[in-house]
Amino acid sequence: MSEFVKNLMSQVKAKNPSEPEFHQAVYEVASSLSLVLEKHPEYRKEKILERIIEPERVILFRVPWVDDQGDVQVNRGFRIEMNSAIGPYKGGLRFHPSVNLGILKFLAFEQVFKNSLTTLPMGGGKGGSDFDPKGKSDGEVMRFCQSFMSELFRHIGPNTDVPAGDIGVGGREIGYLFGQYKKLRNEFTGVLTGKGLNWGGSLIRPEATGYGAVYFAAEMLSTRNQTLEGKKCIVSGSGNVAQYTIEKILHLGGKPLTISDSNGYIYDEAGIDHEKLQFIMDLKNVRRGRVKEYSDKFKTATYFAIDPSVDYNPLWNHKADCAFPSATQNEINGKDAANLLKNGVYVVSEGANMPSTIEAIDQFLNAKILYGPGKAANAGGVATSGLEMSQNSLRLSWSREEVDQRLHNIMKSIHKTCVETAAKYGTPGNYVNGANIGGFVKVANAMLDQGIV
Repeated sequence: MSEFVKNLMSQVKAKNPSEPEFHQAVYEVASSLSLVLEKHPEYRKEKILERIIEPERVILFRVPWVDDQGDVQVNRGFRIEMNSAIGPYKGGLRFHPSVNLGILKFLAFEQVFKNSLTTLPMGGGKGGSDFDPKGKSDGEVMRFCQSFMSELFRHIGPNTDVPAGDIGVGGREIGYLFGQYKKLRNEFTGVLTGKGLNWGGSLIRPEATGYGAVYFAAEMLSTRNQTLEGKKCIVSGSGNVAQYTIEKILHLGGKPLTISDSNGYIYDEAGIDHEKLQFIMDLKNVRRGRVKEYSDKFKTATYFAIDPSVDYNPLWNHKADCAFPSATQNEINGKDAANLLKNGVYVVSEGANMPSTIEAIDQFLNAKILYGPGKAANAGGVATSGLEMSQNSLRLSWSREEVDQRLHNIMKSIHKTCVETAAKYGTPGNYVNGANIGGFVKVANAMLDQGIV
């Protein structure tokens, strides 16, 4: 660890106690940026990184709502407006019991660099609530969303801050949030992305994060003159990202083997085909069931329940070529990384945000596998959100093929930036350095141009 990073992390931990995910995200970026800060003393002099670490605005508010039994419930709402140097704040809303200030700050910090890499004019932000939509009725979710937006609407707008979905926030939630915003502001604008197709949404938006992670994996493989054809792939999660990661793996000829949720995971030795994927989509998106039902229906699959007593995730302990972590942060620890490498995995493309711990990342980099960090590999979601914003501004709707082609081109561009930037700063093949530096430089130069604000 350089002296600069050491001193910076001491300050970050002192100013932001009890926020380990935020500390981890800052450390991972700062470690890469030592290379660029040495070459550009003006970034050090103007304290660019220190300013990016400090959110421009943090909004915290209460969200009271009434459940179906008539009882009053109270949750917390958040919005972290991290950096607007290159465009309006852009980033998802997460509804999950684990949501707290530190997790949202880490997500917003990552979002700044991710959005910069997309080449689109978007700043970084993130928000959400400790509300859990799991098991709630549509009426309860609607009342919560209306209460949440009754405060958030003051702070967002199409040219200020454009939220989207994340864990726990899908099409249903975006619809209720948008309806309340429209009522309160008396205007129909592109203030949220992930909207319904018949009221301003974009084709490919639900698929975009998963599709993008697979496109990025394909680009990494192309540097070794390989494709996804015939590759065995393990995927975590069973939400939007995991579902469409599996779909695009199938499109490109790969063989997906796993899905998971918070109760356990299934391993299907025969592979998850299009018919099985349709079952997963109905199970998760319509019936909101658990993945164990997959193994009840398809006898080629084995179900493994979560065992909280073990210090690794057995999902990552199967023979495969590629891994697509698509569930949540820090789902791959040091032991998991060792298991992946031992079982022949040499491509890791992150669909989730920061799913690998620092120890896991170090193992991937030391082994010189093709490792695509989340801020690059999963940028397809926010990239297509940016395309939805463009369509809203133009009052146009692009075809499925056009949006998919634009997404594919953006992922190719992000990959090219990572490869060229890593090589320029003396670490060829290191996608972590390429993504962190590539995303940072654009934001840093914009901040230099705009003065101390």
